[in-house]
Amino acid sequence: MTNQFVRNERIVAVERQHSSKLPPAQFMRDYVANNRPVVIEDAVDWPALRNWSPEYFRAQLGDKDVDVTYRMKMKMGEFVDAVLASSAEQPGPYLYRLFICPHMPELLPDVLPQNLYCFPYRFASPLMPMTWRRPDGYIKLLMGGAGSRFPIVHFDGENAHASVTQVYGEKEFVMFPPSDSASLYPKEHIPNHSWIQDIEHADAERFPLFAHATRYQATLRPGEMMFIPCGWWHAARVSGPSISIGQNLLDGSNWARFVSLVCGPGTGSLPKRLPRKVWLNAVGAFFNARERLLPPRRALPRNRIARLAPMFPEEVRAPGTWPMATWTQS
Repeated sequence: MTNQFVRNERIVAVERQHSSKLPPAQFMRDYVANNRPVVIEDAVDWPALRNWSPEYFRAQLGDKDVDVTYRMKMKMGEFVDAVLASSAEQPGPYLYRLFICPHMPELLPDVLPQNLYCFPYRFASPLMPMTWRRPDGYIKLLMGGAGSRFPIVHFDGENAHASVTQVYGEKEFVMFPPSDSASLYPKEHIPNHSWIQDIEHADAERFPLFAHATRYQATLRPGEMMFIPCGWWHAARVSGPSISIGQNLLDGSNWARFVSLVCGPGTGSLPKRLPRKVWLNAVGAFFNARERLLPPRRALPRNRIARLAPMFPEEVRAPGTWPMATWTQS
């Protein structure tokens, strides 16, 4: 008997905007605040766009050990060889556990200045507990070859907004809105992960509701950024060697659920969770006031308010002073 696969009934192209017509303040107002996905063309002009390729990583960092996945560690040179040998029939590994600041800080100058469309906002504040203090927005290196893909259909943890900026090659993105979560069959123990492993070959008998999920899709090319709002399910695949950068954003639009998640049951005992929640609610009120009274039109001088509630890269500490913890953001 031949397996029957689910086909989504409705497919929508993700909206596209050029950076010249979408100032960051308008992006925050029209897309971030409204939880709307968008592809931004010419979002960055990083040195990485001119320098990076699989061969570059093999030549410059070939002897370095890298965590490719949670369970796989390889030399960078061996990994790049696997990327170049990858095919649709025999896909190679997909790198998604390398955070640039703690793991390969020598790459940081190639992805600066910070992308204004995925500035981390509250993640960059020194008022954030160290566990969630990330002035870079969790800069993650993503790399794979033909046929490879991120292994989990998911939405980002801690209710973070996500972005993926393409550096080399192309990447095909598929997303589903939060309203379709039931049709994505969330795992009971990891509710931001789907039981559906391959959206192109979802079992119709096991996942019948998936057919009714609205599928948003787009192809990213070098210099383009995909904004993935919080709670939006997503998956990506590549048809050839691909390098991209993932980051996260936290502001007033997704703060309440962030606090609920990191202070909810299962995050520690009540005596530990309660002070954390009180603190995050208090600093959230401070952040709200800054964002409401001083909208993101221009940076403030390096005064105390700017340092505590940064809204622009120039209000954040220099990259060389960013914390170098071991990061586990999914």
